[in-house]
Amino acid sequence: MGVPDQLAERMSMAEQHEYLRARFSRRTMIRGGAVTLGAVTGGAFVTGATAQAAVPTQPLSHTEEVDGSLVAPFGRHLAWGNDPRTEITVSWQVPVAVKKPFIRIGAHPWDLSRKIEAEVRTLYTPAGVGASGDHTQYYLHAKLTHLRPGRTYYYGVGHQGFDPAEAHLLGTLGTFTTAPAHKAPFTFTAFGDEGVSYHGLANNSLLLGQNPAFHLHAGDIAYADPAGQGKTADTGFDSRIWDQFLAQTESVAKSVPWMVSYGNHDMEAWYSPNGYGGEEARWNLPDNGPDKKNLPGVYSFVYGNTAVISLDPNDVSFEIPANLGISGGTQTTWFEGQLKKYRAAKDIDFVVVFFHHCAYCTSTAHASEGGVRQEWVPLFDKYQVDLVINGHNHQYERTDVIKGNTVTKKLPIGGTAYPETEGVVYVTAGAAGRSLYAFTAPDSYEGHLNEVDSVASFINTKDGKVNETVAWSRVRYLNYSFLRVDVTPAPKGHYTTLKVQGIAETGDRIDHFTVARKAK
Repeated sequence: MGVPDQLAERMSMAEQHEYLRARFSRRTMIRGGAVTLGAVTGGAFVTGATAQAAVPTQPLSHTEEVDGSLVAPFGRHLAWGNDPRTEITVSWQVPVAVKKPFIRIGAHPWDLSRKIEAEVRTLYTPAGVGASGDHTQYYLHAKLTHLRPGRTYYYGVGHQGFDPAEAHLLGTLGTFTTAPAHKAPFTFTAFGDEGVSYHGLANNSLLLGQNPAFHLHAGDIAYADPAGQGKTADTGFDSRIWDQFLAQTESVAKSVPWMVSYGNHDMEAWYSPNGYGGEEARWNLPDNGPDKKNLPGVYSFVYGNTAVISLDPNDVSFEIPANLGISGGTQTTWFEGQLKKYRAAKDIDFVVVFFHHCAYCTSTAHASEGGVRQEWVPLFDKYQVDLVINGHNHQYERTDVIKGNTVTKKLPIGGTAYPETEGVVYVTAGAAGRSLYAFTAPDSYEGHLNEVDSVASFINTKDGKVNETVAWSRVRYLNYSFLRVDVTPAPKGHYTTLKVQGIAETGDRIDHFTVARKAK
């Protein structure tokens, strides 16, 4: 039960948020038993406290606590801090309230003597918000700093009554490896639009086999809000989907940093005026973006010779305008500053940008986002971005090399792009697990070429959909898939490469190409 449709159409997301808040009394909130979000820190690895919860909360009563030995943590997921060489956050969930949650960490599984208290972020969703029952979720986070570069650490998460250092619980331990101090070859993976499904689970199993240093999720993460309009009137919202999603991804995310960007289905209007209050409870991402309050999913990090930037296209989307203009232009200003900084850095060769809405796609569902082309494509061109990864459209599509909205070079399967002189390659990798969309043109992928000179499509503009006929759609694959990117450094003056592969859920390769530039 959200804002009536006739009111929602005239209200911003913030106004809808306040309207819905008023419908639930303080008595209802107390009955739900949510706790105030706070930060508890300690130990040599932990930094300061994080922000307070956006969701009004009340203390837990003692009767709601259970014997900790009967409760096992689940849904472990990692995320880099601002510096992947020395910082990482370990996050997890428990199904009920527990006492004194903590993490143990060490260089060996038999040496977990360092015990660090964890932060609890509690998210309460009352019955009547979408399809959710009266549901409280407990997310725990331990931000670790002062780690050593290129080192593998063992960790275990627990609480009073459940100590992962005990012999019978050693099977619950996880590992992570920090980024190296110097340039070295590495692999990362990427996709968007996963949700909870067999196909998402299958893609995750293949991801783990790639041995990635990190994974990029380009928005529309769990689909707890299936409507995806960023409105309190969105029907079908169910916060419990997140419990299933985090359990599904744990096989990868417990050892591979799972770096998310926010899409339209990640705006959950109940929790905060910008729709990201729920996401802030679940994730602990780098905090180096332009506006942590309004844009918590905007950040950057550097791994080896590659800079990665996450953007929030909800801020510039004409198609789904719930958060249109929320940053007041600060995101684009920050983004250009990051591009200038990384292009000037002597130890960074590649810049990879990932976000949800597509700059270039011919899907019959969403196609291309005019706000992205207007605000960011000129910056991609100006600063010679090496690779742009999107989701939103549930299929795989890869462009030729584009500059100035025009094809500068046909890029066949197996070809090489040189962004310093030619332009940018865009990949839509939105077939991680949700139901698939469609193309107007036939599939054309490795081993199944069916090339066409032009494809009928459209672009979402501030005035609505505008039809366009495009010549840049080079590879199209309508089935479940993900991206693998192998980064190979080179001596100064020689070509360093990104070798990009589209991998189908079957394990077959559907596309491959190389991005090359001279190493600094």
